[in-house]
Amino acid sequence: MASIGNFFRRSLRRSGRREGKEEASAAENNPSRVPQGKPGERSSVLYSAGQFFFEYLVVVSLKKMSDGRYEPKITYQFPKRENLLKGQKEEEERLLQAIPLFCFPDGNNWAPVTEFTSETFSFVLTNVDGSRKIGYCRRLLPSGRGVRLPEVFCIISCLGCFGLFSKILDEVEKRRQISMAVIYPFMQGLRESPFPAPGKTVTIKSFIPESGTELIELTRPVDAHLEHVEFQALLQRLSPHLILHIFASAVLERRLIFLAEELSVLSQCIHAVAALLYPFTWAHTYIPVVPECLLDTVCCPTPFMVGIQMRHLERVLDQPMEEALIVDLCEGKILRAVGDEEEILPIKLQNEMLTSLNRHNNNNNVQTSEQVNTLVSEAFVQFFVRMVGHYASHIKWSKNGSGIFQERAFCKAITSKTNRKFVKKFVKTNMFSLFIEEAEKSRIPQEAYFQQKITEYHEQKKHRRDS
Repeated sequence: MASIGNFFRRSLRRSGRREGKEEASAAENNPSRVPQGKPGERSSVLYSAGQFFFEYLVVVSLKKMSDGRYEPKITYQFPKRENLLKGQKEEEERLLQAIPLFCFPDGNNWAPVTEFTSETFSFVLTNVDGSRKIGYCRRLLPSGRGVRLPEVFCIISCLGCFGLFSKILDEVEKRRQISMAVIYPFMQGLRESPFPAPGKTVTIKSFIPESGTELIELTRPVDAHLEHVEFQALLQRLSPHLILHIFASAVLERRLIFLAEELSVLSQCIHAVAALLYPFTWAHTYIPVVPECLLDTVCCPTPFMVGIQMRHLERVLDQPMEEALIVDLCEGKILRAVGDEEEILPIKLQNEMLTSLNRHNNNNNVQTSEQVNTLVSEAFVQFFVRMVGHYASHIKWSKNGSGIFQERAFCKAITSKTNRKFVKKFVKTNMFSLFIEEAEKSRIPQEAYFQQKITEYHEQKKHRRDS
């Protein structure tokens, strides 16, 4: 347990151009870290079509220890990987050792029950190079008679698509009620199918005893940048005003703690907050559900975004932590703040975003999850279009094809004093540095959707000038 705690307490930040040397030095002094990527490498969650849906399916069960407590252990793993190189084997061992903690983050005090409402949640494991693996979990009570302990089916994947994997877990749970043996052919069929492109569907054939062969269709959302998010979860628990305070803190890479009792609420809301930053990526410690044994993560002096169960509130508040924004998702309020959250974002744009979010809240029409995601995302994407959408004009290209970002000219080009004041702070963040590093590598824009919105914005401005 100690080794796992040490593994997760290490810095999980990706090394941006301002931190590359520090990270490299830390890696040299700590060889037990997971393999190091190149400094500044932007490799969070992959969304490429054609790759495997998942790396592993594991079942985590509670085993009674000699002291009467229950410890989570992996009791089933698919596939079993053989002939791994030494480094790959060590990485797999660390991964498989960590998974049980995140499947049962609520500690060891369990008791067998006759009824249990299944719940879906997710967690993220981050390597020091910034690459992330997502654990999609379904905690349920196995079928049977008498008192039983819940177990967790966990799918480990590099792909971020919560809705898609939630449907896969529905199929896994349905088969679990029949027999564990029925799960294997379904997951094998899934593993042999390529991950679909945005908007496309893959069909999995699966045989179920007494039901025959079923065709299961899995469709990927058209907007790939919204496929791992449910903004509705955030809007149901927080006012638009508080959401903007949280966004302001996140965009300046501060420390954020979210509290809720349900694991599904924590994971959905934290994924939603991270998605508000698009086209930028949260590049620091990111743990949607913090296991009880890792609660001292909140003492970390560097930026983090973490979710903690409400039962641990007193322990969290007693920790010697630095300034942080603490959000109560149960009551929809902020418990602790730095105090300047109202002043971070330019007031005019802040009011425009507030109007947009309030318009959604006051809309009595029933909206689908996809419609809500699009409406909310648009408000925040437009903020970044207005603030930094001119970045490409300030990359100076050399003859060999490499670019150099002209930060001073970029900031100077902003005519509004309030906007410029914000941008001068934002360009110092790790997320902006990583974004620019990618932009300097190629003239082809890295985020096609963001570039499309920039083009539309300039066309609208031109149209207004001409009319």
